[in-house]
Amino acid sequence: MSFLLKSTRARAEVWKPLFQKALPDLAFHIWPETGNPEDVRFMAAWEPPADLLQRFPNLEVLFSVGAGVDQFDMSAIPEHVTIIRMIEPGLTDGMVDYVLWATLTLHREILTYLAQQKQHVWKTRHNKIASQRRVGVMGLGTLGTPVARALAHTGFNCRGWSRSRHAVPDVTCYAGGEELDAFLAETDILVCLLPLTDATRGMLNADLFAKLPKGAQVINVARGAHLVTQDLLAALDCGQIGAAILDVTDPEPLPAESPLWAHPNVLVTPHVASNSQTETAGRVLLDTVQRYLAGERDFPSKVDRSKGY
Repeated sequence: MSFLLKSTRARAEVWKPLFQKALPDLAFHIWPETGNPEDVRFMAAWEPPADLLQRFPNLEVLFSVGAGVDQFDMSAIPEHVTIIRMIEPGLTDGMVDYVLWATLTLHREILTYLAQQKQHVWKTRHNKIASQRRVGVMGLGTLGTPVARALAHTGFNCRGWSRSRHAVPDVTCYAGGEELDAFLAETDILVCLLPLTDATRGMLNADLFAKLPKGAQVINVARGAHLVTQDLLAALDCGQIGAAILDVTDPEPLPAESPLWAHPNVLVTPHVASNSQTETAGRVLLDTVQRYLAGERDFPSKVDRSKGY
């Protein structure tokens, strides 16, 4: 029985000794070295090999080394293989940090002050306090919920929307398509943390922007494919959207000729909002494997194939 890691050398250098110490009977291989392919029961990867079933016929569990699984071709992964998303505290903490920074940047109009600095202009603007700013988080999953809690704790008037009903302390929660318009109408800064599925692809579009208050601002830290870029640019140019901070784009890297780079009301970062932290992610991975070997099969991070996340 073996575990196969298809990821970075940095992860391998930490995870292999961790596994060898805790599970000495479980062989640990680092791609492209696989050992006997028929012995592979567990694999961790960002992008598994295309011939997964043919190469590893006895695979039981496939781990994503990142937060999402939209990069997986589900049709190529047999139904009997359990798919596990990465849920670990370092990934969550990083996302909370980034969204708080991005929200405060928009809330305090820092993009305007940066532009003024380049022009040597000293001009003050009216400040709102956090409780006067309505921040809406789309997606109340393992990242969205702690983000919403942190925003509320910081003092923002926070609300959240998700496909299914959630309850988050100090956050006004909306659910389902029938409550989406009400959520949008009361959102000054929109944070997208939705999983990428067929239902959410292109969801940040002209129709959605039109339902936000005029001058609302957008933060996308989910996936670039959630956003229809031309719709955002049009909404920015007509003033329906006041500003945007984009950590994800479609495609990535963002082409040099993209108008997003030079737009005065857009701040782009290169998909750095959060990454799984090697040490904490390794411990979470090891714990999940140990529980699986002990017979447990119901994990909070287990992917529901019918939902796509």
